[in-house]
Order: sequence, then structure tokens, then C-alpha cells
Amino acid sequence: MIYLLIVSLIWAFSFGLIKGNLTSLDSNFVSFSRLFISFLVFLPFLKFKLLNKKLTFTFLGIGSIQYGMMYVSYIYAFQFLKAYEIVLFTIFTPFYIVFISDIIDRKFSSVFYVTSILSFIGTGIIVWNDLSSSSLFIGFILMQISNFAFAFGQVFYKKIMKESPYLSDKNIFALLFFGGGLTSFIFSISTTNYSSLSLSSEQILTLMYLGVVASGIGFFLWNYGAKITNT
Repeated sequence: MIYLLIVSLIWAFSFGLIKGNLTSLDSNFVSFSRLFISFLVFLPFLKFKLLNKKLTFTFLGIGSIQYGMMYVSYIYAFQFLKAYEIVLFTIFTPFYIVFISDIIDRKFSSVFYVTSILSFIGTGIIVWNDLSSSSLFIGFILMQISNFAFAFGQVFYKKIMKESPYLSDKNIFALLFFGGGLTSFIFSISTTNYSSLSLSSEQILTLMYLGVVASGIGFFLWNYGAKITNT
């Protein structure tokens, strides 16, 4: 649990950085940049000899969903929501984690659903006055796509790693970032004008921090923590 708490504190600073420094950039480029930098951080630790073809594509697929689809939706949501609204709407992720885990394990975790519903009510109270806003609705939908993708990825990562105890997290994590980076790059091709792309020094430093610390180290510690923590 300590790993999840540490990462939560690290991520708390990311929302303001994205909203303040990166919303002028194409959201898909921001997603791709973060994941590509994270991939480079973990590339030296990648060991293909521990993997067969099935596991390789499995981790690429998990990364494509948990990081690629999650980031494409999440970063784009900043165009419609305030930073604090982004934070609030991530509260739905625990519900999806329990839901997906219960489907896999064929059980029903009633207590977890009750606590999730209480968090929904709290979020609803905070944003009640803005519920008629179309921007809020679009942002909310984008965040639910993001939340579900993130939940799906970590649940299946935990499942696959449990079935493969001989694997070390650091030796395969570059595959997750590559899968996510490839997905976000495909989106970026159609939305980013690379020929006229210009980044300020502040934006470069922000992307480096987010790519190395928030995404790179953060996602690694989060999935590792999720792997050794119950639902």
C-alpha cells in the first residue's frame, strides 16, 4: 500500500502542471511524449529472453490500453475540465477495478461497491452546480474511458504477473510503455502538426518531469503496488 500512497502524492502535482503548461499543445502529442520518455527510462532493463511471443504481445496490449487509451482520453479531457474536476472524476476508477476483478474472479465484493458509491455521491455534491455544462459532460465521458482503461490494465497486469512469478517488473515494463506509446502515436499522427511544432523550455522540462517521474517511476510503482495489494 505504501507504493500506492507515494505515487498518489507524486501524481497530485501533475494535474496542475498539465493544465498550466501543456494545454496549448496537442493532447495526443503530450500523451505520446510522456510515454516515449518513460519507455526510454525502462528500455535498459528490458529482457526479451524471459519472454515468449504470447507474453510479449500480452504486455504490449496491456500497455496499449492502460497507458495508451488512458492517456489519449485523460489528456484530452483537460480541454473540457478544470484541473480539480479531472482529479474528482478519477474517483470512479476504484469502482471499475472492483467490477473487472469481480468478473475475473466470479464474485461480488459488496463492501467495495458501497464505498465506491459513497465517493460518487461526494463527487456529485462538489460539481452539482456545473452538471448542466456540456463541457463537463464531455470531459466526464472522456475521464470514464480513461478510468476504465487504467483499471483494466492494472487488474490484468496483476493477473499476468501472478501467473508468471519468474518475471521481474522492471524487466518487462518497457513493453507496457512501448504499447502505450505506439497507441498514442497513432492518434498523434492525425492530430499533431509536427512540422510547425514548437515547445518552450518550460514545456520541455514539464514533459521530462512527467515522462520520467510521474509516468515512468509513478506507473511502475503503481502497478507494482497494485500487484501486492488486494483489490
